[in-house]
Amino acid sequence: MADRGRRALVILPTYDERDNVLPLSRDILAASPDLEILVVDDASPDGTGAVVAEAAKSEPRLHLLEREGKLGLGMAYLAGFRYGLDNGFDLLFTMDADRSHNPRYLPAMLEQLETRDMVIGSRYVPGGGIENWPVHRQLLSSFANFYARTLLRLSVRDCTSGYRGYRREVLETVDAFAVKSSGYSFLYEMVFRVHRAGYTVGEVPIVFEQRVAGQSKINSSEIYVAAFRVLMTALAPPRVGRKGG
Repeated sequence: MADRGRRALVILPTYDERDNVLPLSRDILAASPDLEILVVDDASPDGTGAVVAEAAKSEPRLHLLEREGKLGLGMAYLAGFRYGLDNGFDLLFTMDADRSHNPRYLPAMLEQLETRDMVIGSRYVPGGGIENWPVHRQLLSSFANFYARTLLRLSVRDCTSGYRGYRREVLETVDAFAVKSSGYSFLYEMVFRVHRAGYTVGEVPIVFEQRVAGQSKINSSEIYVAAFRVLMTALAPPRVGRKGG
């Protein structure tokens, strides 16, 4: 089990996730007493922020950060990282708010962070998988990971999973706030920075599930942007700090 006393924050970026955010939050908080939640809401028109704000009045482990508009996934992660670091959290997790990432994997991810510096909830290690995706989407995801692993020389099997956990010193060392990419590009670049800094990355098998309610926010243009960003990162790697440096 996780070391007692380590404060862990789960960052949930949201945009129009009113129907998902509170059931998901209850499941996250039930997964471990060490966990707290920060919902980073991009001024959702459906009132996601309002329902979280009301629930937070009676749940001290639930927090809300409201932003003025839809500023992108990468910037939401960074806003969550800043909040977590500024408020003394030792471990910082990111999850999708559409319930495609099941909280039942959080205890295993917490345990991994006892011996690893970063952990990824992985669809592409033994025991992992994807539920109810069409074949073309599975092939595209598999190729995207192969492309990133090859160009960036990574051993990580699932470079595009947004289900992740970091030790705070990792985020402080790799200069996460210098990452300007969003979406898939942000995910590729972060794992590359962690690897380049000499940190260890573990993978916990997860089954990726289709969203329960609401509509997907995935934009196909992000895939092409991510492919270009991976190539640029490989050709001109960012400077990062080093573990223990």
